[in-house]
Amino acid sequence: MTVIDVGIHRTGHGLAGDVAFDEVSAVAGHLTPVPGGVGPMTIAALLANTVSAAEAGTASTDQRSLTMSYDILDEFSLEMTGKDVPSLDQARTLLPAGTRMNVTYLGNENFQMRRTAIRAVASGGLTPVPHISARRLPSQQALEEFLAALCADGTARDVFVVGGDPAQPEGPYSSSLDVIRSGLLEKYGVGSVSISGYPEGHPEITDDLLWSAITDKSREVARRGIAGDVITQFSFNADAVVAWIGQVRSRGITLPIRVGVPGPAGVKRLLTFAGRFGIASSTGIARKYGLSLTNLLSTAGPDRFIRQLSDRLDEHHGEVRLHFYTFGGVQTTAAWIREFTAKI
Repeated sequence: MTVIDVGIHRTGHGLAGDVAFDEVSAVAGHLTPVPGGVGPMTIAALLANTVSAAEAGTASTDQRSLTMSYDILDEFSLEMTGKDVPSLDQARTLLPAGTRMNVTYLGNENFQMRRTAIRAVASGGLTPVPHISARRLPSQQALEEFLAALCADGTARDVFVVGGDPAQPEGPYSSSLDVIRSGLLEKYGVGSVSISGYPEGHPEITDDLLWSAITDKSREVARRGIAGDVITQFSFNADAVVAWIGQVRSRGITLPIRVGVPGPAGVKRLLTFAGRFGIASSTGIARKYGLSLTNLLSTAGPDRFIRQLSDRLDEHHGEVRLHFYTFGGVQTTAAWIREFTAKI
């Protein structure tokens, strides 16, 4: 038996631990000394892990908390890049037929990489949702060529139009709304358009502009008779997401919402993405989500977040689904979803 003395107090003879040294040393194989044993960082780590273990032990295991008037895990969607095709080949057998798979529009990927990935999704019996990055489009011709290729491949029905990362547009489209208003989506057979939502705001866009954008885009999609939904940035904070959904509904926006969820991944990787996208990851939020800030090499999944989200949603929040960001890999995320849903 090993005893770790994490306590410390002062006596008339100096510093001492809280463990009765003479009595315990007689029965313990090892006993850490005080002072000279564990330090404040180890103590903090032990306390944090003790709290996490207690929370995990007392968390409700009643799977009925995930059963609502609809199941938020029903018809979930995922996201992949053009480089994820090999991982997709491994994941497709784990996913229900017709699962929506978003294919990103990154600056370091060319047209052929994107098209190959979109075709791979479709050939695997899944539903491709190609991204269109407005500010990355150098011209109207580039947009039409992309849409024409989708149309020729039979993959133009569903798209996700985003503004994109460039601070300055590379062509005539400064926002996703400009692309929607162009009328080119309908021309090439697009029947459903996803738009972005930011439950925790955006590091470079004011809240007023974000609310104006989602309102204008939802109205434009409806005016054009196109189906649509909202895909949100990921979050670790279920309370913040539910509050934001309430605000969306109070503004008269009735589109289905796909809440962004990070798939299982290393804690360090998740925190890196959180910092990049302005996602809150305070100690309290991280612990509630299940992230160990004292063990960055560990892996965390979204099971707690999903349960918390389900517990807080009701019929007033409208249709809500999940959208998984595959930070830990497409196959890893698909396997995690399959295992988690089997428990419900």
